Amino acid sequence: MTTKTPPRHHPAPFGRALYELLSSMRFAVSLLSILAIASVIGTVLKQNEPYVNYRFEFGDFWFRIFQSVGLFDVYHASWFLLLLAFLMLSTSLCLWRHVPGMLRDIRSWREKAGSSSLRLMTHHAEAEGEIDRDTVLAHLTQTGFRYRLREHNGTWQVAAKRGAWQRLGYLFAHAAIVVICIGGLLDGNLPLKLMELVGHKTPETRDMPQGQVPQISRLSEGNLSFRGNVTVPEGSAADVIFLNAGNGYFVQELPFALRLKQFHVEYYTTGQPKLFASDIDILDSQTGKVRQSGTIEVNKPMVVDGVAIYQASFGDGGSPLTFARWNLDGTPSSTLAARSQASTALTIAGQPYTLETGDLRVINIENLGKADSTQSAVSVNKFEQALSQAASVKGEHNLRNLGPSIQFKLRDATGQAVEYLNYLAPQPLDDGFYLVSGMRREVAQPFSFIRMPLDADGKVDTFMRLRQVLLDPQRYPAIAKATTDAAFHDGAFSATSQTQFAEVARSVLAQFGSGGFPALERFLDGKVPAEQRQTVAQTYLKILQGAAVEAFALSQRQAGLAPLPMNEANYRFLMDSLVATSNLFDYGPAMYLQPTGFTQVQASGFQLTRSPGKTVVYLGSVLLVLGIFCMFYIREERLWIRLEGGRTLIAMTSNRRNTDLDQAFIAHRDTLLPPQDQSTDPAGESS
Repeated sequence: MTTKTPPRHHPAPFGRALYELLSSMRFAVSLLSILAIASVIGTVLKQNEPYVNYRFEFGDFWFRIFQSVGLFDVYHASWFLLLLAFLMLSTSLCLWRHVPGMLRDIRSWREKAGSSSLRLMTHHAEAEGEIDRDTVLAHLTQTGFRYRLREHNGTWQVAAKRGAWQRLGYLFAHAAIVVICIGGLLDGNLPLKLMELVGHKTPETRDMPQGQVPQISRLSEGNLSFRGNVTVPEGSAADVIFLNAGNGYFVQELPFALRLKQFHVEYYTTGQPKLFASDIDILDSQTGKVRQSGTIEVNKPMVVDGVAIYQASFGDGGSPLTFARWNLDGTPSSTLAARSQASTALTIAGQPYTLETGDLRVINIENLGKADSTQSAVSVNKFEQALSQAASVKGEHNLRNLGPSIQFKLRDATGQAVEYLNYLAPQPLDDGFYLVSGMRREVAQPFSFIRMPLDADGKVDTFMRLRQVLLDPQRYPAIAKATTDAAFHDGAFSATSQTQFAEVARSVLAQFGSGGFPALERFLDGKVPAEQRQTVAQTYLKILQGAAVEAFALSQRQAGLAPLPMNEANYRFLMDSLVATSNLFDYGPAMYLQPTGFTQVQASGFQLTRSPGKTVVYLGSVLLVLGIFCMFYIREERLWIRLEGGRTLIAMTSNRRNTDLDQAFIAHRDTLLPPQDQSTDPAGESS
């Protein structure tokens, strides 16, 4: 007895297995799912920003993770483009595999279907007698069927169909996916990715003039697809844009030059921009002649040589500025000329600094809130509470246009910088007018604001003279003596000797002059027992206030002016001056730059895009809509009427079997076959 060996199932060749995988529906659906998730991420997460913005928003840990998987530029990431390519290949193979059979099925009539196969259909009916052939053909024509006749050996049969183009929905939908993938690959700038991969192009990471960017980081005007930005000041032109590329950028050359003639902006009553537009000229790159002119508004781009020019933003274009330079070390003040978005070398207290000016902002809408009226006088409980009199942008909701401001940095020789935000217009706060200056030492920190009181003429000169006297140790003996004489004249300190009082007054001035209110508080914490500290602090505050009055009068006399009467307004000015003097100890370099004037030069931010795949994607979207319409709103129906041997057989089928098909079949049956001639099969169906 011999045992038969079962046949072995040899695995399919690798090529065939790969073809089956790539053309399978499961593979395509998996790719579509991953692409859908990636598209959601690309929609929610703002794309193609400078990496420093993402690092600041997410922190180093998540930034490194997101960067490694390319989430900051999803639609141009290599893995996303690879998925698009595989989806296009998979869908194309699927079409190649199924479309021929589908087209054959569309063209076929199945007029040779036999009686047995027709009786096996769920929807069929049969009756004695042959119905009139002309009646059959008239009914088919009336109900929109196309048909084909066949007569053979005494059998007359008509095969009819309608809605056969429903199957084209499959073709349109799959072709739409292929077309959309092609458009995505075109706009994904696949050639640039390949050049980066082989090292022919590398992003530039250094900050340098665009004319000095090497050729390896420049892209020609024939680049297939790009999306970049450029800021153009009024009266200037640009023939390149900058494409963000992770830690660096590419310089994209344009087939023309873009010149900004004039920028227009309109504001709401709150100061928020309502409308902004740019009048531009398109210049020939070779001759410099104007090729085209027009106005660009938001969502109203201009298209030139296949490049769409969008109005994206606006800002400062390098405006000339003037400052009053107040040297806080006591040296004479002067004027300073500068320009926004530029750098200027300075010497402050004998040390070299660089002034790095940012943008000039003419409109500044801020929420100042409602000032606390208790901040108008120096607290008698703690010196640190006096420090809180400096203006801060917080409190109740109160929007106000603070007027022009300039943001700048003072950078020392070691590279350390302090950033400032100074306002040109006096700010009305707590029933007085002040010059407001913000300062911070780290970009992540909010600005700490200092307010310097203005005199009756709206100038800061009176405060600066008073501050200089308060910080001049050579003036302390005279101020202490005048304070002592005034105190004993009023009889407020009759139990204390004049010599001791004058020494205390001089000591209070010296402590305040060395570091403001924090220095006085540190002195009290180190020298006075805790149980006596509050009483001594109140006494020191009264002495400091009296000394400030005498210093105020002395500063006026030194300027050749008469001392001001100590009414409520001047006393408030004096107390605010003490707070501002104390705050300026932590102001950074010993210089205050007071903006005094500017000549505004506006700039317009443009986004320029070349998207050859956009039209392709639109075509794919149209095909997708057609495909969905065909598949969901067109029903394919096939109907057979067979006359044979004195009997009539009707059968019907459709690609969707539902109640609509049941009703359609009943309508055909009742029209063509009289009810008394119909027979019913055992399952209950008409037969």
